[in-house]
Amino acid sequence: MPQIEDSPRRVRVKFNGEIIADSKRMKLMLGRHPVYFFPQQDVHMEFLTPTDRERNDSIGHTKHWTVTVNEKSAINAAYTYTSFRDETEGSLDGYLTFTWREMDAWYEEAEEIFGHPRSPYHRVDVRRSDRHVRVVIDGVIVAETTNALFLFETGIRTRYYIPQEDIRMDLLSRTDTQTICPYKGFASYWSVTINGNVYEDIVWAYEDPFPEASPIKGALSFYNEKLDIYVDGVLEDK
Repeated sequence: MPQIEDSPRRVRVKFNGEIIADSKRMKLMLGRHPVYFFPQQDVHMEFLTPTDRERNDSIGHTKHWTVTVNEKSAINAAYTYTSFRDETEGSLDGYLTFTWREMDAWYEEAEEIFGHPRSPYHRVDVRRSDRHVRVVIDGVIVAETTNALFLFETGIRTRYYIPQEDIRMDLLSRTDTQTICPYKGFASYWSVTINGNVYEDIVWAYEDPFPEASPIKGALSFYNEKLDIYVDGVLEDK
C-alpha cells in the first residue's frame, strides 16, 4: 500500500479560471505517481456535484464528483477513498483529490507544477563523465563522446545526455512529440533515419529544463532500451 504523509506545502488547483481548492493542510500519497489530497474544508464544494460512480482500484474503493465552473465540467474528476484494500499509513478520511489532467493548473506555493507532485524521496543527479559512450543504431554510430552527462534518477536506469556536437545530427529529425517530467521539465523528441528505416522518438532533450536538471539543457539522450549503447566498450543490457 502507498504511504500517506502530511505535506507542508500550500497547494492550489485551478479549473476554468477559478481556484477550486486551496490548502496548507495537504496529504501526499506516495506511489509511482504521488497524489495530493485536500481536506474537504479547503475545497470549494459548491463547484462539485456528487455522481453515482464508484470504483475499486489497486488501493481501495472510491466515490466521485463532477467539477463544474461556469458551464465547463470535468465528469467524475474529483474523488475520495471510502475504504482501502489493505492497511494504509495515515488517513484520508475527509480528504479528496482531482484527476490531474482534467484540471487546468496546479500550484505549489506560487509556482505552477506539472505532470504530478514530486516525491520528497525522489532524486535527480547530473554528473559530467569522461567515460566513453557510443550509441549505435542498425550498425551505424550515431553518437560518440567522452563528454557525456550521466543522469541518475531514483527508480530509473541511468540516462546519458550527449552534446549535439558529438551526435550525427544529420540522421535526426525533430518530431512534434512532447512529454512532461515533474522533475526535469518538458522534453522534445527526434526520430533517427538509418538505411531507410525510421526509429521514431528514440532521442529526446530538455531544451529548457527545470533548475534542478539545468546541466542537461540542450544535450540529447537516447532510448537505452531500443538501441545499442556502449559505455567504456561494454554493451548495455536492454
